[in-house]
Amino acid sequence: MDTSPEDKEINSLEDSSVGSSQSSSDGPTNKPKQDTEQRNRPKNEKINQRIQNLITRVNIYLLLFVLVVIIAASIVFISLQQNKKELREADIAATQLTAEELKELGINDTKVGDPKQTLTIESNAIFTGQALVRGNLDVAGEIKVGSALNLPGINVSGASTLGQVAANDLTVANSASIQGQLSVQRTLSVAGSASFGGSITAPQLTITILQINGDLQLNRHIDAGGQTPSRTNGSALGAGGTSSISGTDTAGTLSVNTGGGPPAGCFATITFAQAFRDTPHVAVTPVGSAGGTLNYYVNRSSASFSICTATPPPAGVSFAFDYVIID
Repeated sequence: MDTSPEDKEINSLEDSSVGSSQSSSDGPTNKPKQDTEQRNRPKNEKINQRIQNLITRVNIYLLLFVLVVIIAASIVFISLQQNKKELREADIAATQLTAEELKELGINDTKVGDPKQTLTIESNAIFTGQALVRGNLDVAGEIKVGSALNLPGINVSGASTLGQVAANDLTVANSASIQGQLSVQRTLSVAGSASFGGSITAPQLTITILQINGDLQLNRHIDAGGQTPSRTNGSALGAGGTSSISGTDTAGTLSVNTGGGPPAGCFATITFAQAFRDTPHVAVTPVGSAGGTLNYYVNRSSASFSICTATPPPAGVSFAFDYVIID
């Protein structure tokens, strides 16, 4: 417990008064001992005060030491970060070209910088010759091509909008959706199935096999094209009789001119230019009154058919038979 100077003075006065009384009562033998205690008391107080001052100074020095350590660690951290930044900037450095260097580039093959440097052109650049990029080309803005663009291969990962595309050989691996009109100037070859949700307009459509699952509506005539079949005269023509054929394997006409004394039998046998897979259906209609009086019939197979009569036809007359054949 600390004592103020006033208290110390009061205590000393009290001690002196007590000592005097004790000296008067005790006698002269206790006086040296009291004087020694009075002289030692200020010395003890000075020692305690010095110890307290020393502790206070040690605390201050400790705080200063911790503060210095923190400042030193901060300086070291900032220096390390700055060194890392300088190393990164040193890896890719920008190089500015002067007018003389640009002229030098235009007249010979000159290498500028090294792979770790970046060439920065602030103004517009015009290349009168060819520009070759051996590595990847990254374009941050738009690419505008004033003339034709020739690419050996193009890979587009996202959606693309193309105004007009001319392709010599276009291969689509997945589905293709055409929202507008598709114009094919030459042959269109489809290896697999084709599904059309709308109408198809074509001046000429060549199909090897046509399968129609719904109704077939024809707004004009049916023209059965193909080669003209061959024919062989039969005995029912009579002496000097002739026959001729026109049309195709699908539809045609057999014209008959009977000669003298024609017997019952076949007028002619028609052989198809292209044989059917199975025996087809043959519909025959006589043309002319002379043919209408005949008791006619047909014989048929997958390769040919014959038009015959069960009764002798009239001699020296002309008539015909129309035929329609469906497989």
